[in-house]
Amino acid sequence: MTSLPSVTIVRHIKASPTKVWAAITQPELMMQWWGPDAGPTLRAEADVRPGGRFSVVFRLLNGEEHNPTGIYREVIPEKKLVFTWDLPGVREPESLVTFWLEPIDGGTRLTLRHEHLPDEAARQSHEQGWNGLLDKLPVFLSAFFGSAAWAS
Repeated sequence: MTSLPSVTIVRHIKASPTKVWAAITQPELMMQWWGPDAGPTLRAEADVRPGGRFSVVFRLLNGEEHNPTGIYREVIPEKKLVFTWDLPGVREPESLVTFWLEPIDGGTRLTLRHEHLPDEAARQSHEQGWNGLLDKLPVFLSAFFGSAAWAS
């Protein structure tokens, strides 16, 4: 049996796990940075509990709108967030996204894994999108929390 493609990205972020967790789970914060490019986030909903749903609507710079949705499977505050990932209108099976947050000296090691992607093209597309999103995260944290981003 062949395993399906996946994406794993590791980033070191100069902010505490508490602040990173807030940025990836609080809709009012997600609205300010979520998305793979500089296009706007139009709506964010997150019921962060096992069985809770999330939905984010963002517009890419090329004008395309996307609305990933899913269900939270595992929630360990400030440590681990696991949710299904479905892109309505895209012929792709439901996949699984995990964020792991680990405190390190000077901030947080964030590991993102997106599993069960249908093929190499989907893997490359999601890798590009997640890298774009994670490029924006430290910029947002620094702007939103200012110098407090570097402390707990």
